[in-house]
Amino acid sequence: MRAAVSSHLNFGRSVHVVRVLRGRLSALFDRLSIFIGLALAVLALGIAGLSLASGKYPIALADVLGALAGQGDDMVRMIVVEWRLPRVALAFLLGGALAMSGAIFQSLTRNPLGSPDIIGFSAGSYTGALMVILLLSGGYYETAAGALIGGIVTAIAVYLLAYRRGVQGFRLIVVGIGVAAMLSAFNAWMIREADLQVAMSAAIWGAGSLNGLGFEQLAPVAIVLCVVVPLTLFLARPMRQLEIGDDAARASGVDANRTRLLLMVLGVALTATVTAVAGPISFIALAAPQIAKRLTRASGVTLIPSALTGGLLLLAADWTTQHAFGVQLPVGVMTVSIGGLYFIWLLIREGHK
Repeated sequence: MRAAVSSHLNFGRSVHVVRVLRGRLSALFDRLSIFIGLALAVLALGIAGLSLASGKYPIALADVLGALAGQGDDMVRMIVVEWRLPRVALAFLLGGALAMSGAIFQSLTRNPLGSPDIIGFSAGSYTGALMVILLLSGGYYETAAGALIGGIVTAIAVYLLAYRRGVQGFRLIVVGIGVAAMLSAFNAWMIREADLQVAMSAAIWGAGSLNGLGFEQLAPVAIVLCVVVPLTLFLARPMRQLEIGDDAARASGVDANRTRLLLMVLGVALTATVTAVAGPISFIALAAPQIAKRLTRASGVTLIPSALTGGLLLLAADWTTQHAFGVQLPVGVMTVSIGGLYFIWLLIREGHK
C-alpha cells in the first residue's frame, strides 16, 4: 500500500484531501471541523474528569489521574475505576451513538426534525424492549435484542407507510410522529397492565438513566459500536450524495435504495443499542447534529462532529442530573426538559421558512 498523499484545496475554506491505495480511497478533512472536533474532545475530557472527581466522596484531580494510572489508595481506585469510569465512558459512547443516528436520519430526510426519537424509531426500540421485560422477563441481552427488533420493525413500518413513489422527508417525519404517538400509548398501556413491581422498574428504566451501569454494560456497547460506527463512517460520502437527490446520487455511482436501507439499519442499530442499555434518551439525536453543523459551518450534518457533540451533551446532562439538584435523577429527565424547549424553537424556525 502506498503512503497516504495529501493535497490542499481551497473552496472558500481550508480543505485537505488524503488519498491512499493509489487514489482508490480518499477523504476530505476540513480544518475548521478538525479544530471544532478537537475542542469538543477537550471539553468532553474536562467534563469526564469533573465527573470522576465529583460525588458524595470528592476526589482530587491528581488522585483521579493516579487511580486511572493504577496508583494510589485502593478505595480511590475502586471508586474512580470501578464505579465512576464505566458510567462516564458509557455517557460519552451512548451520546455519540445517538447523535450519529440522528445525523443519519436528518440526512436521509433532509430535515432537522428527522431524528429517531421524533419519527418513532426510539419508541419502537422501547416497545421491543418493554415486551421482552414485561412479557418474557428477559435479561440484558434479550432486552437488547428486543430493542433492536422493535426499532427495525418500526423503521420498516414507517418507511412503507410513507412510501408513495419514493419517500419524501416531510412525509416520513409526519408518519413517524403518528407511529411514535401510537407506540407511546401502547407502551403506557403495557406498563399499566403489568405487575406493579415490574411496571415500576420498567417505568424508571423508560425515563432513560445511566444509574447502576458498569463494565458489564460497557463491554458489549463498545463491541457493537466498534462494528457499527466504522460501517457508518464508510457510508458517509454516499449519505451526503443522497442529500442532492437519488438521480444525482445514481449518476455518481451510488446505489440509492441499497445505501438508504443500509444507513437506516445502522441508524436503528445505534438507537436500539442505547435504548437497550439506558432506556430511551431523548433530545441528543435531535439537537447534537444541528449544533455540530452550526459549529463547523458545514453545508449538511456531519457524522464525527455530531458524535463528539452528542457525547459532550450527554456527559454534561448526566453530571447535572447527579450533582445540580441535590438528588440523583435519570439523565432522560434533563434531556427531555431541554429537548422540549429546543423542539419548540426548531418547529417555529422551520415554520418560518
